[in-house]
Amino acid sequence: MTPFTEEVIKIIRKIPPGKVMTYGQVAREAGNPRAARQVVRVLHSMSKKHQLPWHRVINAKGQLAIPKEEASWEQRTRLEEEGVQVNASGYVDLNQYQWFITEKRL
Repeated sequence: MTPFTEEVIKIIRKIPPGKVMTYGQVAREAGNPRAARQVVRVLHSMSKKHQLPWHRVINAKGQLAIPKEEASWEQRTRLEEEGVQVNASGYVDLNQYQWFITEKRL
């Protein structure tokens, strides 16, 4: 496992219930701001093995971005069970629910 992958796993594990991070945000925190797609791959291939809260990672627009309908529904359900409101179009209010490991940068 690469150091980047290890860091991505650590970061995703830290996301508290009721909060979300974006793929790009996780990539930046893990040390590679241009690696959002790698974060997607880590989630896809390692979520079960490492018991990651994969449902707490969404796209930069605040949208649930999983193409498979069943998995998208599961993500919505898990987030809503944690108190995250997901609108009818599959968007989460990042101003309200986005979590930052470090101080939010303006």
